[in-house]
Amino acid sequence: MSTFMQKKEAVVRKWYVIDAADKPLGKTAVAAANLLRGKNDPTFTPHVDCGHFVIVVNADKAVLTGKKMTDKYHYHHSGYIGGMKKVQYKTLMETRPELAMELAVKGMLPDTVIGRKAFTRLKVYAGEAHKHEAQKPETYEV
Repeated sequence: MSTFMQKKEAVVRKWYVIDAADKPLGKTAVAAANLLRGKNDPTFTPHVDCGHFVIVVNADKAVLTGKKMTDKYHYHHSGYIGGMKKVQYKTLMETRPELAMELAVKGMLPDTVIGRKAFTRLKVYAGEAHKHEAQKPETYEV
């Protein structure tokens, strides 16, 4: 029996909704990254972009375990000399919870063309409402 290789023309993409309310941020990000890559399918092929669309709702209600709210920081650089910025995750979760979820998922995707393309299929919302009802997304339990 030969190994199955998925063709990019034969990929069928589904839409999934993940509810992040009262769930750890990291576990939700792992589930989203696996769906974006398509690793939950039996037809997964590493060199083909065979992932799905993922909608994460209630990102503002995701929890960080331990002392990560106070001890963890998000660092970024403005591009200017001495332009290193750092934001505590407590502040980040209060002001921009979508960014915190996107950063977690992006870190779990490969740094390749396939990973960058998969990241564009991620939609994160702070609240319960999203604008993708027309795609008839399925709920995915973490």
